[in-house]
Amino acid sequence: MSLPAQIPLDLGHRTAMGCEDFLVASSNADAVAWLDRWPSWPAPALTLFGPAGCGKTHLSQVWRARSHAVITRGELLDSGVVPALLEPANAVVVEDADAVSGRPEREEALFHLYNLAREQHGHLLLLSRKAPSRWRTRLADLRSRIKGAPAVEVRPPDDALLAAVLVKLFADRQLRPGLEVITYLLARMERSLDFARRLVAALDHASLAAHRGVTVPLAREVLSELQRTEPQRSGSKTTR
Repeated sequence: MSLPAQIPLDLGHRTAMGCEDFLVASSNADAVAWLDRWPSWPAPALTLFGPAGCGKTHLSQVWRARSHAVITRGELLDSGVVPALLEPANAVVVEDADAVSGRPEREEALFHLYNLAREQHGHLLLLSRKAPSRWRTRLADLRSRIKGAPAVEVRPPDDALLAAVLVKLFADRQLRPGLEVITYLLARMERSLDFARRLVAALDHASLAAHRGVTVPLAREVLSELQRTEPQRSGSKTTR
């Protein structure tokens, strides 16, 4: 793998929670555009779908900062708590929304939540690994409503986005590794924004403990240890 002498950092920036910045790239630009349209969505719900680590949760934090939404999870949905979810801000983030599929009580709860949001002019942001068309929803009315609402794919980060994220995460910790370190990590790390955060945190800790800068040898040691201790996921690579 080769990178340009200057890693492009002209990606769009979005302030998220705390001091983090959200980087806008081709993999998430459509999702960002839809979140920008809120509250003028054509339906009460919007589904963001994509693999673990692609940035769905971070995007939901961006939206939550604007909408003050309550956060819940698909496996926790219950019809008895639905009205309370909409009371604070009339907006709800449902993580792992596809977890309701095949569970009649959860499907009923999400159906109730959708209808109540529509009646109250509220909104739901549904996060899922799978597109709604692939949910195994048994409740026909719920299936119809979810499929009729917009759904946007968030793709795994490409090299340009991962490089920009790594540079920014290092800069947040006052670290300035050389281009060779970024190149080394990109060729071997898991293609995940979550993994990038854990990797940079581990490198920062190792650098402080060893009183040494972030170099390729240190990156090799830390990356190897992370890959050894964490379950291997799709998109991860072997350290060499």
